[in-house]
Amino acid sequence: MVIFIDDKLVRIVDKKDFKDLHGHDFDSMLDARLEQLNAKKMRGHVVILNVLGATIDKFFKLIQTTEVIEYQSVTMVVEDKGATEIHIKNLYKVVKAAGGVVYNEAGKILLMHRLGKWDLPKGKRDDGEKSKQTAVREVEEECNIKVKLGNKLCTTWHTYTMGNNKILKRTKWYRMSCLDDSAMKPQIEEGIDELCWMDEKEIQKALLNSYSSIRFVFDQLGEKDELDAH
Repeated sequence: MVIFIDDKLVRIVDKKDFKDLHGHDFDSMLDARLEQLNAKKMRGHVVILNVLGATIDKFFKLIQTTEVIEYQSVTMVVEDKGATEIHIKNLYKVVKAAGGVVYNEAGKILLMHRLGKWDLPKGKRDDGEKSKQTAVREVEEECNIKVKLGNKLCTTWHTYTMGNNKILKRTKWYRMSCLDDSAMKPQIEEGIDELCWMDEKEIQKALLNSYSSIRFVFDQLGEKDELDAH
């Protein structure tokens, strides 16, 4: 599970899988059994070992009550990944959404400029919908195009606050092909002011003014393309 909290990556990793991350360049390593979490220790890329439910509660309380925490990412190593994910979800109201990475015939990808940042089309799931249906509907509504659904790419989670509610949004991402963009236009009422087909070089520039969760989706897209090539 990968969660973006205030646009910073928090990764939940099962203890038996942690060996696969040993090549990562962590700036600091904490052991939750031996030391207390505090903001001064949360700098750069942090890994926390032996994380239990109480550690999760302390971490989320810390980031909610501390004005500035300088971590760039946190990797939590846990005994029971499934139980930990349930514990985290219980701290929030979960909202489900889906979106798409849309390709045209030239191999370019459709990005949208929304609320001052470059983003990918996505939206909340309606009652009774499957995530695949949501993804297609939202892409077609926000961009006024017709698409064909492809394979699933990844799932992202990110947090935000709406009124008094702490929201955890789950977004399932799918690869899509554009069938018709002849009437393409941005859905202004959703805060979208521009749509643009971009090549790889243009995407890299746009991602400088985007969200960490969107950059993560593109990272997963690249990894999947490499696997498919082999």
